[in-house]
Amino acid sequence: MWFYAGLLFVLCFLVKIYRRTSRRSSPSPNPFAGDSRRPPEPLVTDQEARKRVLHKGFTADKVPENLDAIVIGSGIGGLAAAAILAKAGKRVLVLEQHDQAGGCCHTFVKKGFEFDVGIHYIGELHERSFLRTLVDQITDGQLEWVKMDDTFDNVILGDSQTWRTYRLCSGKQNYQDCLKTQFPEEKEAIDKFLELVKMVSKGLSLLVIIKMIPLQLARFLIQTGIIHWVTSIFRLASTPLSDVVNKLTKNKDLRAVMCYICGDYGVMPKDASFMMHALVVQHYQNGAWYPKGGASEIAFHIIPVIKKTGGDVLMRAPVQRILINKDGEACGVTVKKGETEINLFAPVVISNAGVFNTYEQLLPRELQSKPAIQAQLSMVQHGIGGFSVFVGLNGSKEDLKIKAANYWFFRETDLDEQLKKYFSLNKEDVTDGCPIMFVSFPSAKDPSWDDRFAGKSNMIIVTFAHYEWFEEWKDERVKKRGEDYENFKMSIARRLIDQATEYFPQLKDRIEYIRVGSPLSNQFYIGSSRGEIYGANHDVSRFAPDVIASFRAQTPVKSLYLTGQDIFCCGFLGAIHGALICASGVLHRNMYKDIMNFEKKIKKAKVKKEA
Repeated sequence: MWFYAGLLFVLCFLVKIYRRTSRRSSPSPNPFAGDSRRPPEPLVTDQEARKRVLHKGFTADKVPENLDAIVIGSGIGGLAAAAILAKAGKRVLVLEQHDQAGGCCHTFVKKGFEFDVGIHYIGELHERSFLRTLVDQITDGQLEWVKMDDTFDNVILGDSQTWRTYRLCSGKQNYQDCLKTQFPEEKEAIDKFLELVKMVSKGLSLLVIIKMIPLQLARFLIQTGIIHWVTSIFRLASTPLSDVVNKLTKNKDLRAVMCYICGDYGVMPKDASFMMHALVVQHYQNGAWYPKGGASEIAFHIIPVIKKTGGDVLMRAPVQRILINKDGEACGVTVKKGETEINLFAPVVISNAGVFNTYEQLLPRELQSKPAIQAQLSMVQHGIGGFSVFVGLNGSKEDLKIKAANYWFFRETDLDEQLKKYFSLNKEDVTDGCPIMFVSFPSAKDPSWDDRFAGKSNMIIVTFAHYEWFEEWKDERVKKRGEDYENFKMSIARRLIDQATEYFPQLKDRIEYIRVGSPLSNQFYIGSSRGEIYGANHDVSRFAPDVIASFRAQTPVKSLYLTGQDIFCCGFLGAIHGALICASGVLHRNMYKDIMNFEKKIKKAKVKKEA
């Protein structure tokens, strides 16, 4: 009895502190006070009109006056943070080093084909979900989402002689039933696995709270063990995925199916946090969605929201350094334009460039060595690099019999063992083939594709690659790295295409175009420090309670904030959470509370209207 009374006291204390910290320092106006949605306008396909939004180049005379904040990087973490601040009346400038806005949400068009570089599918976008509500508000309801096939993921185990294909189906009950139908002897293991996933999802709010309450309080709760009285989520965060799954079942195929989605964050099951894995599984249980018009629609519809209050998003604006005033506060940035360096000033600087770029490249040297910054850097490692193959196909989705679904290929059921072997390869052996591969067809997911690229289709293949395999070419100019580099990339790509067309033989003679992206491509186009596909590594150590608490929007440098996936977790949803946490800190408001109150208001208005 006394234990539970004490626990109740701690919870009440935590909630009181949290509420006080979310109201301090004269909070800004509520960005979600009103509903900004309007009926979606027709898709803009005129390339010049799109370029005026997505490719607006930086010049000093285009910089708005009296800025409230500068955001470094136009990935979804940067754009979402800027849009939320804009909805609170702030004038925000977003600076992007690439020639197109969007980060991993951008697309490119070559030889009559469009390709997305990072957005392949997103979960939790059903009507009135938390994520859908937020995205609708930061795009004024202009971004339309299309649900993929009910079987949104397929897991293919073995080689062409022994293929076993397992389906993952949308809808929580359907997801569970589909697994049980395919593994009828493993119903108990499946139930236990999904119960643990549900337990983690219920604790998601605590992950946010621990990043938003004062750091000293968070550390006190962790060091005293009080945090573990409140929830078991932090113990699951420190538990490897393999440990959980291997205790649940001895069925090797089921183990692989339970673990396959570790490919969405790039860590072997033995090194992965079960909490991280469970959040991804939960994210897709209701199915997957894709943006109508392609991934570039995301940035295309967020940018006008930023511009409404006088802000802007400018490309070809590589930030060289973060400016620090005499009081040690961030006060602006230096942008390189040709041979000239231009200083821009604002009372708040937000970095979506990732923790390594921000701390190791953009801060002055005297601040890089600051103990608090070095302590944070010591807690995380660089994540794995990404390798992408973009394939243009001759034929419509009907001609080619391709679906709005994803396909995950694993040569062996022991994911740990095959990935360990693969990651230990030297450069010369990599071209023998990859044991893990993701294949998808964006053209089949987008109902507007046929209107824009009639008689064509596309395929994307993604796998992992060590930066070190390509490091010898890192100092060469993009597209000028030489024949050896191009041959090396293409030899890996050919093996991946061969593996994919073994499963999809109808595509073999339909290939018209191939383009390949290595970790060096990621480094150049999306600014990832070592070509990481998911930012800082998502292993168990990253999700230790103290690390979770330490990586937050506020940095050891006053007026400098972080946003995006490195302060929460990877992916579209992870970066969005990073943006919400960041905006909460900058605006001194609890954005989560504001959105939940907004949802209630919308629901109440709908009930009243129907009545």
